[in-house]
Amino acid sequence: MSQYFRTPAYPDAMPVDISFVFADEKPAGKHGFLKPCGDEFRFEDGTKARFWGVNFNGGANFPEHDYSEKVARRLAQSGCNIVRFHQLDAEWDTPNIYSYTKGPRVTTTRKLDPVSMDHLDYLIHCLKEQGIYVYFDMMTYRKFKSGDDVPFAEELRDSAKPYSIFDRRLIELQKEFCDQIWNRFNKYTGLLYKDDPVFAMTEITNECDLYTNCEAPNKNINSPHYEQEFRALYKEWLEKNGKTDDYENCDMYDKANETLGRFKLDLTLAYYNEMRDYMRSIGVKHPITGTNWAHGTPMNAVSNAEMDFMDSHHYYYDWGWGSTEKFAQNVQVNGVPNIFPNLGYMNVNQKPFFVSEWDMPWPNSYRAEGPIYYAAVGALQNWTGFAIHTYAYGTKLDKMDILGKEVSSSTIGGVPYREGIFSVWNDPAKFGLFYHAALITRREDITPAKKKIGVQLTSETKINSKAFKTGLEVHNLKLVVPGGSTEGCDEIVADTDVIPAMDPENPDIIASDNGEVWRSLSGKFGVIDTERTKVIYGRLTAGRNDSMKPNPKTFVKGMSVKGGTDFGVIALSSLTDDPISKSTNMLLSTIGRARNTGAQFDGDKMIEYGEAPILSEVVRAEITIETERTDLQVWGVNAEGYYVGRLLPKFEDGKMTFTVGEHWPANYYLIVAE
Repeated sequence: MSQYFRTPAYPDAMPVDISFVFADEKPAGKHGFLKPCGDEFRFEDGTKARFWGVNFNGGANFPEHDYSEKVARRLAQSGCNIVRFHQLDAEWDTPNIYSYTKGPRVTTTRKLDPVSMDHLDYLIHCLKEQGIYVYFDMMTYRKFKSGDDVPFAEELRDSAKPYSIFDRRLIELQKEFCDQIWNRFNKYTGLLYKDDPVFAMTEITNECDLYTNCEAPNKNINSPHYEQEFRALYKEWLEKNGKTDDYENCDMYDKANETLGRFKLDLTLAYYNEMRDYMRSIGVKHPITGTNWAHGTPMNAVSNAEMDFMDSHHYYYDWGWGSTEKFAQNVQVNGVPNIFPNLGYMNVNQKPFFVSEWDMPWPNSYRAEGPIYYAAVGALQNWTGFAIHTYAYGTKLDKMDILGKEVSSSTIGGVPYREGIFSVWNDPAKFGLFYHAALITRREDITPAKKKIGVQLTSETKINSKAFKTGLEVHNLKLVVPGGSTEGCDEIVADTDVIPAMDPENPDIIASDNGEVWRSLSGKFGVIDTERTKVIYGRLTAGRNDSMKPNPKTFVKGMSVKGGTDFGVIALSSLTDDPISKSTNMLLSTIGRARNTGAQFDGDKMIEYGEAPILSEVVRAEITIETERTDLQVWGVNAEGYYVGRLLPKFEDGKMTFTVGEHWPANYYLIVAE
């Protein structure tokens, strides 16, 4: 029977502080501006850039000054070094970038609220001091108003999708916003935004395109005014390019219409180039991308391939919840194929790639595998990094003492999957593993795959993702768009090809070509095996066979686990530059399921949220670590950061062995030399 122990979260501090590992990276921007360099980002001084971080959504971007100091410090303690400012312009936020409080009527989105901006300025200052960079969204949820002089503003969706791509008035207003942001002087940093290298990246528009946003059943070009404008632009393009089509009556959502598809591509490219060129003209030095997803069509990859970097979003769940019913019990560790084909489809060769949104969200009982799995595949692919969606939607975190529920409601903006489901700041099953995910990513504890394969795009209208479904855990895969570079590729395949994911002699195992990451499908567990980080995650009882003898497959080089828990993550990282075998300071995390007190499930359906305090399942395991040292102590660390008890390891033949879960159960153990 499972046992649980209390693990409340505190908004001002983490139980363990690993910020000292990255002390030389403070302040953010010390290496100069970020620059694309082939498949990677490098700073001006040549330092390679890798990021692990979070989104701040809505009101979380405009905190009181004391909160900014605390949250920046807490993020640094967890290993984070980037925050994406997301949904600053959402009308349902309080504050938002146009209004600090609800009450006064907002008639225009052409003025930035001075109080909101002061708070944003100070947050940037605090993040910078802690070595944390900023990814700035230019448009996500902007709701245009009557005072903006926008035709039929009342008919527009948030961010005027997808009219914002082609309507002249909407484009001019976007340029005006760019000017307001990038030419803003931050009195706390002493720099204009455009002159501050704390800003790592920016995007032109969030999740907006002329392909996905025009699909049935949404069919978002549904305003007669903007439909007429779209068809007029199509007519002009047809005449210019010597092509014919029934521009007056054609189905604007017809994916099979290649002429229409080419027009949408050219219109998108013109929009991206115009916005990028404008930002460059006002002095913006930061890398710029267009948008950030690859749903339904390869056109998003093709249209963004001319930008400075690529970006995409990925969520591992099935949207099986509403305001009253919630389902989310997806398990990836034994999944075939892998969960990342749409990320691979935006990973264009010779372009840096960043994932600005991802999640394996609550109430999934197995979500602890998420941070480890995402970080491992990202490192193997040499991606620039990740920002989880989201840290929080607001700043009243001291009132959010349970998982998965807003402080005073179950929706935000009429959507039942906002705050609690996506907020990770208080979730031991996800944020609790950021220490190791950050070390894997930022310190490159997992090295890139040895072989680089270029995956050739075979259709501009249909995504064919066979190669990405099978090969992302084996080799470094890069999409090659029509006319795109194949530089650095050891092999070229089509996106319709199957890249073998398993050793023919051992079809149970999916393994990377560098030997550092692998999964056992029948065992339902995964492994990370490097000198400074070692992880076993998934079904820990797979470490024993029917005769209760250790299963050799659960032995990574230098560590073995005999698990007594059906699911969990056991992660060990050196907190020094030395390998685990020589380290005098290590962090061991033992994390399984996490839930609220009294939470109830009916199979995969959660029927009761529960109440405070948050509980973590006790992970039981016998752990053996190879070490040259005999002076190591093992201390359990509780949610407040206190030593709760000392475990007594046995040292024999260059190994230390101890058992977790029987005494002093904890999520974290510090292994330190006396």
